[in-house]
Amino acid sequence: MTDIARLLGEEADSLLNHTCAGFRKEDLHLPGPDFIDRVMMDSSRSPHVLRNMQSIFNHGRLGGTGYVSMLPVDQGIEHSAGASFALNPQYFDPKNIIELAIEGGCNCVASTLGVLSSVARRYSHRIPMMVKLNHNETLTYPAIYDQTLFAQVEQAHDMGCVAVGATIYFGSPESRRQIQEISEAFERAHELGMVTVLWSYLRNPEFKKDGTDYHVSSDLTSQAVHLAATINADIVKQKLPENNGGYRAVGFGHTHDRVYDELVSDNPIDWARYQVVNSFMGRAGLINSGGGSKGHSDMGEAVRTAVINKRAGGMGLISGRKAFQKPREEGVALLNAIQDVYLDKDVTIA
Repeated sequence: MTDIARLLGEEADSLLNHTCAGFRKEDLHLPGPDFIDRVMMDSSRSPHVLRNMQSIFNHGRLGGTGYVSMLPVDQGIEHSAGASFALNPQYFDPKNIIELAIEGGCNCVASTLGVLSSVARRYSHRIPMMVKLNHNETLTYPAIYDQTLFAQVEQAHDMGCVAVGATIYFGSPESRRQIQEISEAFERAHELGMVTVLWSYLRNPEFKKDGTDYHVSSDLTSQAVHLAATINADIVKQKLPENNGGYRAVGFGHTHDRVYDELVSDNPIDWARYQVVNSFMGRAGLINSGGGSKGHSDMGEAVRTAVINKRAGGMGLISGRKAFQKPREEGVALLNAIQDVYLDKDVTIA
C-alpha cells in the first residue's frame, strides 16, 4: 500500500486528522457498497441506469467499495493531440489508452467518440466506457472558449457505453446554451439507461481578481456543482478547490456570510466538503479532477487530492494527464496510489 502520510509531508496532520464542523459527515449521503440501494433508489433513475452505475462501481481495484477511479483522455481535442501525446506516442493509438485504464485498475475509461468507437468491439465488455459528448477544440483561430457537441447520445449507446460525459462552462456567455444542450442530452441518456457525468467547470475572466484565480474557489465551484446536480448529473466532476471567497472577491451573485463565518473553514477538506454539500449532500457523487502533469510532484499531488476528496465525502478521482503522460509503469503506479487512498480504512471521513 502507498505510504500516504509520507507523500502528504507537512500537511499530513492537518489533512488526515481534520474534522469538519460546519457540515457533519452524519448528514451526508456517503459512498459505499450499498450506495445504489441506499441513495439512488430514491431517485427517478430507471433500472437500466442503476445497473450501469453498478457496473462502474463493480469494476477495477475499487470494485465493491462505492468509490471510483476513472481515466479521462479527451485532451487530444481539448489541448491538441501533439501536446497531449508527444511525451508518450503510444497513446496516439486508442487501444493503449484503454489498456492503461485496464492495467491501472480503473472503474471506467472516458474519452472521445473517435477514440472509443475505434476499439469498442474489442474492449466494451472488458471495462465500462464513457463517451465525452462535447469539447472545446483548439484549432479554431483566434481561440474561442466554448463547448461544442461532437457526438450524439445514441452513438455512445450503440457502441456499448455505460455512461456519457459532458462539460459546461458555467459563468461563460455561452453557458445558457450549453445548459440546455446538455440537459437534453442527459435526459436522453437516462432514457437509454446510461449514467450521466458532468465536467462542471467555471469560465469567466472576471473570476480572476488581484492575482487570485477564483475559478477554483470553494464557493463558486460548489454552486457549479449544485447546477450540475440540478440537470440530473449522476456524478459531478469538479476541480479541487484552492481558495474560497469567490463571491466576495468578484462582487457578483448571491451567497451568505454564514458560509464563510461558520460553515466552511480554511481547511481544504472543508472547501471540498462544501462541494459535496452542494451535490445534494452527496446524492450526486463528487469526483475531483487530477489536474495537469508537473513531473516529479505528480504522485504526491494525486494522493493529496484523493485524501481531500475522500475525507470530504467525495466519490473518487478522475485523473488523466498525470497518468498517461508518463511511462506505462509509472502511470499505473500513480493510478494505484490514488486507489490505495480509497482502500485505506485509516483514511476516514472527516
